[in-house]
Amino acid sequence: MRFWWVNHKQTFRHEVENGYIWCPKVKKNGVRNHYYETLREVRQGDLIFSFAFAQLQAVGPARLACYSCPKPNEFGKVGEAWNDLGWRVDVGFQKFRTPLRIKDVIGKIAHLLPRQYSPIQENGHGNQVAYLSEIPRALAAALIDLAEPSLNVLLGDTSLVREETAPMTPEPAILFEWEERIQTTILERVDLPETTRKALIAARRGQGRFRQEVHRIERECRITHVKNSEHLIASHIKPWREATDAERLSGANGLLLTPSIDHLFDRGFISFGDEGEVLVSPIADTDSVSKMGISLDRPIFAGRFNEDQKHFLDYHRKQIFLKAAI
Repeated sequence: MRFWWVNHKQTFRHEVENGYIWCPKVKKNGVRNHYYETLREVRQGDLIFSFAFAQLQAVGPARLACYSCPKPNEFGKVGEAWNDLGWRVDVGFQKFRTPLRIKDVIGKIAHLLPRQYSPIQENGHGNQVAYLSEIPRALAAALIDLAEPSLNVLLGDTSLVREETAPMTPEPAILFEWEERIQTTILERVDLPETTRKALIAARRGQGRFRQEVHRIERECRITHVKNSEHLIASHIKPWREATDAERLSGANGLLLTPSIDHLFDRGFISFGDEGEVLVSPIADTDSVSKMGISLDRPIFAGRFNEDQKHFLDYHRKQIFLKAAI
């Protein structure tokens, strides 16, 4: 279990009441930001503290690992300056009955603040450039003792926290809703022939023209080496929901994967390097990944990729893979 502190600022009400944290992937100038990249390292069961208006307001466990997601509509004008695509973590926030004013207790916790990338200053003021910062367990324990000791249970067994807070489905519901909206838009488009609209919809499920195009390039699962097409999913490298029409149908934007490997790849727990090396996210559950067929005791190589595939894999590593770049 790791511990995190989020500085909400204007989005506090939206995020805490709706149970998530969200930030753009890059700053306005296109540069990556350490405090945004940290979301990529949040795993299910990690504990997240909410700070806004000079007070610690809530705490809760991450329900799922981070994922790529559009900017929440409820941000409205507050989020106009941010890019539309960002990182999201669903959180089971519990508000403190009495918010903890940090300036009042700074003398008790200042020595526990991280030396680098601290979410607050030693005088108790928030760090204006920080969104999500990792904090040590000792600070997390001290904050709960000061704010609401009854929530000490959240510091306990990580596996129990994960089991109690995990949603019924491993896939975030908001991603399904996002794809449903895209599909509706495609069906309503009059600039596309009906055959193309049908092909784009089928591609969402890895079927139709897209699957045929992937089969022209791929013959088996890159990791398990299963060849029987009945057991293989045509998986998009750049997700269908984030792709253009042409990319949704491009064979170079696909791999044939067994269902468990498809899940790990689609959610960013694994990726591939240009030379074929299999990359495993530092937040992936090692026991689960090993049982799914990915050995962690030796390097795994998935074979060569063509130049077009490398283009899409670069996107996957930067925009989907769960590993902070800075």
